[in-house]
Amino acid sequence: MEEQNPASQSHRSTEQLQDTAKLEHLYGCEHYRRRCKIRAPCCNHIFSCRHCHNEATSSLSNPKDRHEIVRTDIKQVICSVCNTEQEVAQVCNKCGVKMGEYFCDICKFYDDDTSKQQFHCDSCGICRLGGRENFFHCEKCGSCYAIDMRDNHSCVENSMKNYCPVCYEYLFDSVKQATVMKCGHTMHMDCFREMAKQQQYRCPICSKTVIDTSHYWKMLDEEIEAVQMPEQYQYEVSILCNDCNSTSKVAFHVVGHKCKQCASYNTRRIAGTGC
Repeated sequence: MEEQNPASQSHRSTEQLQDTAKLEHLYGCEHYRRRCKIRAPCCNHIFSCRHCHNEATSSLSNPKDRHEIVRTDIKQVICSVCNTEQEVAQVCNKCGVKMGEYFCDICKFYDDDTSKQQFHCDSCGICRLGGRENFFHCEKCGSCYAIDMRDNHSCVENSMKNYCPVCYEYLFDSVKQATVMKCGHTMHMDCFREMAKQQQYRCPICSKTVIDTSHYWKMLDEEIEAVQMPEQYQYEVSILCNDCNSTSKVAFHVVGHKCKQCASYNTRRIAGTGC
């Protein structure tokens, strides 16, 4: 009987472990597919990923116990294939399985789904999705944006280092896609779409118009022209335009007040005479 080479046998065993782990999709969580878990240095508990940790700790009954993990502080991981705890690395030091097809030693981040095109941005200090060649880092806004937004967006100092004004999730390291509105403020794309669906056309932060309202303004023009105010309501009021920040005096109308400078109906009444 022919003897088997121990080295090749060991190599085949490692390959079998890797193939089994990949094909069966037994490992990971709802956030990432990976073959390891992390030990949180802040509370010493084991979680599948930092999001699992943050979701669990944010729901603790005692507010003093609630906390979030600092990803760069993670030192230990546990291989999901052989259950060996070890220092952070891409390959398990015992069974040789690759714990994540994508691995970032800075963020201590593992993910098998490389179709996300993960990359680490040194300026952001974290990993991003979508492919390095498709993004640029805006130093003023303090975040990575899609290439087509270069020289094509309003910069607001550290605009991404804020909370979404709709759902209040921190935007900078959120896994959800964010968008930059015309005014320069940011929010989740899903929140923006939902806001537009509810016919909310103003930025929740600065109140400027953030979607195309030309058709709506035209409808208001026609309605105001068709509806004459009774004599007792025929007086002027002072308004402030949320879009161009100018003030003007216009005829009072229950339908709306049109800015004399930019023709926007996104205005507010600041003073006036009459009722």
